[in-house]
Order: sequence, then structure tokens, then C-alpha cells
Amino acid sequence: MKIRELGKTGLKVSEIGFGGIPIIPLGVEEAVTVVRHSFDLGVTFFDTANMYGDSESKIGQALEQVRDRVVLATKTLDRSYEGAAGHIDQSLANLKTDRIDLYQIHNISKADDLEKILAKGGALEAVREAQAKGKIKVIGFSSHDIAMAISVCRMDLFATIQFPFNFIEHDPADELFKVAREHGMGIIAMKPLGGGLLERADLCFKFLQQHPDVIPIPGIQSREEIDEIAALYRSPVPLNETDQTKIEKIQSQLGKSFCHRCGYCLPCEQGVMITEVMAFRSMARRLEPPIALMIGQKAMDTVEACTECGECLEKCPYNLPIPDLLKEHLSAFGELADKQG
Repeated sequence: MKIRELGKTGLKVSEIGFGGIPIIPLGVEEAVTVVRHSFDLGVTFFDTANMYGDSESKIGQALEQVRDRVVLATKTLDRSYEGAAGHIDQSLANLKTDRIDLYQIHNISKADDLEKILAKGGALEAVREAQAKGKIKVIGFSSHDIAMAISVCRMDLFATIQFPFNFIEHDPADELFKVAREHGMGIIAMKPLGGGLLERADLCFKFLQQHPDVIPIPGIQSREEIDEIAALYRSPVPLNETDQTKIEKIQSQLGKSFCHRCGYCLPCEQGVMITEVMAFRSMARRLEPPIALMIGQKAMDTVEACTECGECLEKCPYNLPIPDLLKEHLSAFGELADKQG
């Protein structure tokens, strides 16, 4: 595994990182095994957040004995001084460490969020105070809005930017990453597999390998997943014309209005299983129709409860027309069911 410099932060990380969300449902022993196996394969960059269930504590337990050989990154979604300060101390305890290498303010995608974070008594004040005390080495941020992310990068307040990037969501390469590089920022690619939507890991990472200073952090849930990804980096193969044709086909199938499964729209007060419903078309493409219908039935049954209250629209960082998309997926489910008789 090659080691890369994360912008001008002074942090040196493996060319692929470890995204900590998928280990949430795993038992502690299994999660620790997956994390340690990733480390044994050469992964030295581990990204999580205090909002990711018990991900921090599992990573902390797995890496406690090799703490000085890894780079730990975590985040807060809180916008206040008190909330962020509490999260920092909790993360230190969860990760079983006395310092966090990269602490990120999560999802700065709206102007009012940025205003709260930068205000006196805001989250950035707490993070900088913790940095002055040696609890944090480097401060970064994540976002899901390109225009906002570009504006924040130009403020020179943060040392890293974490943003969705894959062969479907490739727009960040056009301007955002250029601005980040101009400001010496490290660049981290969340959702390199489209939040689990993109099934061809080989195509995903061949695409990402064209951007060697962008560090992808795929969510890892099993030894087999990291084995497959690590193998693609041990013996990298450039994209060829056949690969590009396959990518273009997938891009055409998905379009731009697809669910990224980030979960920010949840929970729905009416109980609509939004992300599960939105996954149906992808599931129907790769599974036999009877199986896809059986798995999707429970989620589809919740669509009728949607009141179009608009809360999910406010929460979605991708500005998706969620109620309309729910109806489209329900219709697709019905059409497939009709074909099966």
C-alpha cells in the first residue's frame, strides 16, 4: 500500500482509507477483526464519526495497540461550542487515544450552518481550542454541496475537505478539488462506491486511481471487501475503452436523481423507509425478480404513509425530489410485480 501526503497537513496516509459506517451492525469481535485485517493489509487511515453508532469504540479497540502507526479521523455534526467540545472528549475516549489526527466539522452544506459554526460560541471555536491543547492535530470539514464547499475552502479555515467522489459524482474534479489544491488542502473522497450503489469496485477504483492525491475512504464491512479493494491497488490497471463504455452505461442508467443512501433524510416521522425504497431499482437489476420483490415488499408498503410534509426535502443534501422518487420506485415495483403475475 502506497503512502500519500494529505495535502499540506503533515499527515501521511495510505492511498486508500477505511470508512467506519458499515461496521456499526457488526458484533464487536467481528468489527475488530475487520479493522485489524485492513491495517494488516496496509491501511493506515481510518475515518469515522461520533454519530456512527459504536464505530468509534470498535475502531479504538482494534487499533489501540498500533495507535502510533495509524491516522485517526472523526467528526462532529454539532454546530455549537458546547456540543462540539463534548463530542471531542467523547471521541477521544471512544478511540482510546489522547489525540485525534484529523477532526472534521461534518456536512457544511448550507449557509446558516456555516454561520453557526463560525460564530462566537460555535463549533469551530471548540475545535480550535482543543487543537491548541493538543487534543487535535488537524482540522477539516466535509460537505455535500459543491458551491458551499468551494466557498469554505477559499476561507483558509480548514486543512482538509471530504466530499462525495466517484465516477457518477465526478463534478468535484472540475473546480472544487482544484480550489482545494490551490489552498494546500488534503482531499478525501467519501462514497467512492456511491454509498453502496455502484457494484463494480474495479471500475470505481480504476476511476479513482486517476486522482492519486484524492484519498478514497470506502466503507468496509468484511475482510473480503478490503481484500478485493487492496488487490486493485497492489496491481493497478488503467481504465480502458471497454471500462469507459461500461461506466457510461451505468451513468446513463442512474442519471443524476439517485439516492446516495447517506441517511440524512431519516428518520421519517411517518415511518417511510426512504433509503430502502430508493434502492429498489438497483436491487431489481442484480436480483431475480421474485427475490427483489420479496426483499422490497416491506419498504414499499411504507410509501403510502408519505404525507409529502417536506421534511426529507429539507434534510437531503443532494436536493432530491424524494416524494416524487418514492412514487417512481413504487411504480417500478408494481410494474415488476405485474409482470410476475
